[in-house]
Amino acid sequence: MTAPTTPRATARLQFHKDFPIDAAVPLVPYFAKLGISHLYASPLLKARPGSTHGYDIVDPDRINPELGGEEALERLVAALRAHDMGLILDIVPNHMGVGGADNGWWLDVLEWGPKSPFARFFDIDWNPPDPALNDRMLAPFLGAPYGTVLESGDLALHFEPESGKIYAEYFEHRFPLAPRSYAMLLTATDESQLAGLAQVFRALAVEGEPEAIRAAAGLALDMLRHHAGAPEGRAQIDAVIAAHDPKDAAGRARLHALLEVQNYRLAWWRAATDEINWRRFFDVTSLGGLQQERPQVFEATHRLILKLYADGMIDGVRVDHVDGMADPRGYCRKLRRRLEALTPRRPAEAPKGHPLLLIEKILAPHEKLRLDWMVDGTTGYNFMDEVSGVLHDPAGAEPLAATWHVMTGRPADFGEEAREARRQILRYNLASELNATSFALRRIAMRDLATRDFTLTGIRRALTEVLVHFPAYRSYLGIAGRSEADRRLLDWAIAGARRTIRETDRPLLDLLDSWLGGDPPRSLPHGQRRERQRAAIRFQQLSAPVAAKSVEDTAFYRYGRLISRNDVGSEPSHFAESPAAFHSDCRDRARYFPREMLTTATHDHKRGEDTRARLAVISEMPEEWAATLTRWTRLNSVLKKEVDGEPAPDATDEIMLYQSLIGAWPLDLDPSDEEGVEALVKRLAAWQEKALREGKRRSEWAVPNEPYEAACRDFLTAMLAKDRPSRLREEVAALVGRIAPAGASNGLAQTLLRCTSPGIPDLYQGTEFWDFSLVDPDNRRPVDFPARAAALEAGEPPAALLAPWRDGRVKAALIARALSLRARLPDLFAEGEYIPLEAEGERAAHALAFARRHGDAASLTVVTRLPLRLLGEDGLPRLPAEAWGDTALRLPPALAALRWRDALGEGTVPSGESMPLGGLLSALPVALLEAEAG
Repeated sequence: MTAPTTPRATARLQFHKDFPIDAAVPLVPYFAKLGISHLYASPLLKARPGSTHGYDIVDPDRINPELGGEEALERLVAALRAHDMGLILDIVPNHMGVGGADNGWWLDVLEWGPKSPFARFFDIDWNPPDPALNDRMLAPFLGAPYGTVLESGDLALHFEPESGKIYAEYFEHRFPLAPRSYAMLLTATDESQLAGLAQVFRALAVEGEPEAIRAAAGLALDMLRHHAGAPEGRAQIDAVIAAHDPKDAAGRARLHALLEVQNYRLAWWRAATDEINWRRFFDVTSLGGLQQERPQVFEATHRLILKLYADGMIDGVRVDHVDGMADPRGYCRKLRRRLEALTPRRPAEAPKGHPLLLIEKILAPHEKLRLDWMVDGTTGYNFMDEVSGVLHDPAGAEPLAATWHVMTGRPADFGEEAREARRQILRYNLASELNATSFALRRIAMRDLATRDFTLTGIRRALTEVLVHFPAYRSYLGIAGRSEADRRLLDWAIAGARRTIRETDRPLLDLLDSWLGGDPPRSLPHGQRRERQRAAIRFQQLSAPVAAKSVEDTAFYRYGRLISRNDVGSEPSHFAESPAAFHSDCRDRARYFPREMLTTATHDHKRGEDTRARLAVISEMPEEWAATLTRWTRLNSVLKKEVDGEPAPDATDEIMLYQSLIGAWPLDLDPSDEEGVEALVKRLAAWQEKALREGKRRSEWAVPNEPYEAACRDFLTAMLAKDRPSRLREEVAALVGRIAPAGASNGLAQTLLRCTSPGIPDLYQGTEFWDFSLVDPDNRRPVDFPARAAALEAGEPPAALLAPWRDGRVKAALIARALSLRARLPDLFAEGEYIPLEAEGERAAHALAFARRHGDAASLTVVTRLPLRLLGEDGLPRLPAEAWGDTALRLPPALAALRWRDALGEGTVPSGESMPLGGLLSALPVALLEAEAG
């Protein structure tokens, strides 16, 4: 046998030096028995040493030796094949790790500038608006202003005997010297022998073929290396370096003069915000953008990935941050064709079907994944949003928003909060990218006498307003112009901009509409066409990071109506989803993207899947929550300090802290457990620091407000102190104890929905048990796999584990039983029809159900929703039979005629057109039925 062509279920593992590839090998039998068909690995290519995530790749041609290298990967794949399993690999085509001293391509660009063969690999503007950076790149890696660093002596020259090269070093950063500048360097002393060598290097400044110049430079460096091999020669080179010692004024002046003639300009890291002339990943200067639209870049960065697929080592890929690239559609179609062309070459033990191609893509609520990209779907953020939304009570939206607004003074509407964040991000974090895009549009304006008087500043103002109102991550302009979907996006953005822009700038909006695809590029003369395309690409590569930084990384930490709706892929203004909308989403997925990934927890989530499920219960009790907040804020007001004339924490940060506290409180934590409370406080403090800085209101990563952060940390510690008369610990524990059963019911519901809906269910590492994690690194803590393996080995049915539900084994058992059914009936879940089912009766709104049908096989999924008010007094996460009253599931005739077996337990279930939910959900808050053969 071989691994299935279409994955039945995946398990995501995060690899790093403390969890290398070999650590996964002994886990393979466990995952196979659980029902996982494919492991889903975080990036495995060589990343920066010590990387905890693997997204900072520095060599795309090697498996990371820190993870065990190719040999370890071969061992893992052998173990997977022995259990008929496969491997999906996360790849990072948009960017690489830059800076430091370990990316050979990057170092070559620093050394050779535009003449480097890798100069066009990175997305560098060698002709930016600032003439001082013409044919140079900004290198904003200094920890202080350039002059301060120069005086400190932390930036100094070093000689590498093995290569003959001299370079500047600043902590972990290496800055090679352009070979032509060695002539200046070597004449800093009066050594005649070095003067002769300087003449050799001086000849490199003459124009010529790049290959010939590089070869000549290699010979010159070899001469320098050979000269340094003798003690006298090495002493001379040491003297040259000493002459550039920044610790004295003369040496500092020489070093500065030398650095000024390099292919880069060293700068303080803060200068990147305003002046950087190369594309980064968002605003992260240690990650440099790649130009995958260039064939040579694609080949160089995918050589190993394609080989791994051809050799049967991997069975598909997950593409990280597809929206960062210039042409996501073109990239995905090319990758699909290249993978499928290699399929016949794969070894016999590897599946020969279509390789899985998934993309990390954030979809707006109104946005659909493009059908012509030739991908299997997204990595499941949209499903995570849908399943979370259907477990929230829409009746809670307005009262919770009102409570938030009254208590904090922040906007009740998330859209307003997001627009404010977008302006801030464009002003402070992505100003250089905004300037570059504005300049590209200004070039277009200068071509026409009718538009040349529109200034760069005016264009920047208009562009800002369009980006502030842009309703999705980005558009996808092609040579033929805008698609209908793209037209709607820009129409939306421009309509919003008209409401907020200065009246004198309104004419610019129509011009932007024309320049950004209103006039199809192919209808224009060649020179104008390239200019329009370049401007449109810049706009599209700017709108995506603006959305990500302002929404996920800013507004999510400012808006706290209910933070369970503030997660990757979600739109907090879209508070809840109706069962009908959920069914519609699932039917679309079954029709268009049946191999799309379904996830409810990821390495990127803001809070764990069961943290969200517990907090969703608050949507069912908005009045009680308002009363609780009123009480707690009054009890804890005495603990606040004053920082900059304002309370610390302020109401915004305080209320979001309470929600995180409730969501993360462990099920087994007794309020008298000092060690347990201390561990929780430590986790919350780490979350709090990140939340304060991401929110960018009173602190931020660039300039941490240490007094405010300290006051917030002290507040957290003090409010949970054991000797407080208010006994807040006990109040928190009591509230958690009250809502936790309903949260567990939600958690089991989303688990079963993930395992049986159209698509490929993904299990994030460790979430077989309850997942009350917070944002990374909390969601990347070590996993106790032996405990999970022991629970699986015991083989107990979920119903038998409902009484001790707090230990999480009931969730693991549910996953095992559901995935077992998928393994027995793979075609049913891969290709089966999705049939929404309706409940009838007094509690119909509290049930969500659907069937899957394929040939003679069928399954039926039923879950409880909005359970809080109907829970019994036994403290279990299920509704008593009597709570359902006359509510029953109505089956269509074709399903009513089938005989059903309980796939989560034993025995049969009475069939017929009406299934009373009081009986069907008496043992568990969820049910999974399988049609009996014959």
